[in-house]
Amino acid sequence: MGTVSKPEMLRHFADELRSGNAALFIGAGFSRPSGFVDWKELLRDVAKELGLDVDKENDLIALAQYHVNSRGGRSRLNRLLIEEFTKDAKLTENHRLIASLPVHTVWTTNYDELIETAFRQGHRNPDVKTTKENVAVTLPNSDVVVYKMHGDCRQPQDAVLTKEDYETYANQREIFSIALKGDLVERTFLFLGFSFTDPNVDYILSRIRGLLGQNQREHYCVMKWPHPPKDASGARHAEYEYEKRKLELRIADLKRYQIQPVMIDAYDEITEILGELNRRSHLKHVFVSASAYEFSPLGKDRLEGLSTTLGREIINRGFNLVSGFGLGIGGAVVLGGLEQIYSHNLPMTRVSLFPFPQKEVAQAEFHTRYRVSILSNSGFAIFVSGNRMEKASNNLIEAPGVLEEFDLAVRLGKFVIPFGASGWAAMAIWKKVMSEPEAYYGAVDVAAPLKVLGDAGRKDDEYIGAIFQMLDRLSS
Repeated sequence: MGTVSKPEMLRHFADELRSGNAALFIGAGFSRPSGFVDWKELLRDVAKELGLDVDKENDLIALAQYHVNSRGGRSRLNRLLIEEFTKDAKLTENHRLIASLPVHTVWTTNYDELIETAFRQGHRNPDVKTTKENVAVTLPNSDVVVYKMHGDCRQPQDAVLTKEDYETYANQREIFSIALKGDLVERTFLFLGFSFTDPNVDYILSRIRGLLGQNQREHYCVMKWPHPPKDASGARHAEYEYEKRKLELRIADLKRYQIQPVMIDAYDEITEILGELNRRSHLKHVFVSASAYEFSPLGKDRLEGLSTTLGREIINRGFNLVSGFGLGIGGAVVLGGLEQIYSHNLPMTRVSLFPFPQKEVAQAEFHTRYRVSILSNSGFAIFVSGNRMEKASNNLIEAPGVLEEFDLAVRLGKFVIPFGASGWAAMAIWKKVMSEPEAYYGAVDVAAPLKVLGDAGRKDDEYIGAIFQMLDRLSS
């Protein structure tokens, strides 16, 4: 039928993400789980006023035009946009995942503000393009461009809603077409949230083909198979067969646009896809979770030396260092990374520092969100030592922050590497991982290097070698 397997798409698109050549195109289906209505629900009352049944209508853009024709204006549609798409809505996990991807270009036909909100909450600065006037203006210090090619709910008078809006698009919003054409040539797109009930799809696809002709780059689109009815006979089965056949024809037609369909059985798979893309696209980013008020069992000089070597080798072996600058030894890890960068004239972007606030103004909830933002942009988390002095009891304890970073790393699908021989929280994590390695590494065999990392009798170069054996095996 010409579909692409999920593993094949993941491999190719993750490569494009890592190389900076990927882009996303987000449709209405992406916002629906947040509580927004689709086009049919938005226009249901409008259809009733026209004496029509919205469920029997396929061309909803024409329906919007009929309403404007009958009213002599679009004030009612403008009000519907404002009321529906400015209401409070919760970001989904999918929104948070796209905000964590190393993507710098996002296109959308949606009128809501969820995409740009997700990027801001992910500590990124989106440059949002909603009109032809601001397309040519660059927002300072932005790190992702969001093109809202059909406008924004805050400016409903300029939104693309009706048949006439689509007919005049080339003249009224030509600069969007020019920008889209450039991105389609230069980047590999992943289309998400498009369905065959979305009235924008055909217009978007025809616009792409009109823009590019035969000079098209390969892109991907995630689509869902219709669910077969429980009743194997009757009208519902006939409707299922009809929808399935129509979908098969559409899949074949997508080849004209070099859009390769990736088929799923349930929408939950989109979250899995985005999570896997996040993991794969950040595999070169290694977060080191480390803290030490007390340096046993290895001792201060040895633990600091190991930490410095670890930071140096992370850069030397082609990975990028991410550090929270933990107490006692976090600075040693960073020092090793910076020494390697300066001695080999490497870009400073190879090291990312996220020092935690030292004052008690930051509460636990803030710390958790801060850790999530760090780990979301990492593929691995290495745990070294991890102890702190508890003020209330004046006792040394396993560092709660390091333990939380382990839990968050696992929840976010990151690979964890505990240097158990360094003691404390790292040893507690090592014991947990050793008891059930398949839960953390799947089918990848890392038993030998993992065992080395918990053995107190090994040499420093054996520990470093074991860490990078795990990094290399899990990366591949």
